[in-house]
Amino acid sequence: MSQQTAERGPGTTRHPVSRDLDARPDQVFAVLGDGWLYPTWVVGAVRMRGVDPEWPSVGSRLHHSVGVWPLTVDDDTEVLLCEPGRRLVLQARGWPAGEATVDVHVEPLPHGRSRVTIAEDVSHGPGRLVPRPVRALAVRVRNREVLRRLAFIAEGQQSIG
Repeated sequence: MSQQTAERGPGTTRHPVSRDLDARPDQVFAVLGDGWLYPTWVVGAVRMRGVDPEWPSVGSRLHHSVGVWPLTVDDDTEVLLCEPGRRLVLQARGWPAGEATVDVHVEPLPHGRSRVTIAEDVSHGPGRLVPRPVRALAVRVRNREVLRRLAFIAEGQQSIG
């Protein structure tokens, strides 16, 4: 995905899913900005192997394993665009299945709430051979769970802090 594509806004990739959270955008972004939390909210990521010190700056990477143990693959996710408190665009790799571009948009709502939208689709590799309607269904189901997990963490941090 080019920088220009990343800059177009939420929903430019396919299959957007949204959820309103009882947490401010900065609290949501605190979770997104802590690379070590990645496998707690991203379905399919099973463990962290390392986080670049610059995370979530453009070009920085998370080094993780994906899959279901014992069938895991070591790969990484790279930041393509970061607008702190507002937007994070990632290139998630999970070869041999391929890569996906993930656009996370955080929008402020009244009363200290946020709307988080994730738009994602396969961008490279064999996953592109899966028919679009099947991919759309799988991505929507997965990202509903991703947002549910993200909400638990961000809302839980609000109650602590």
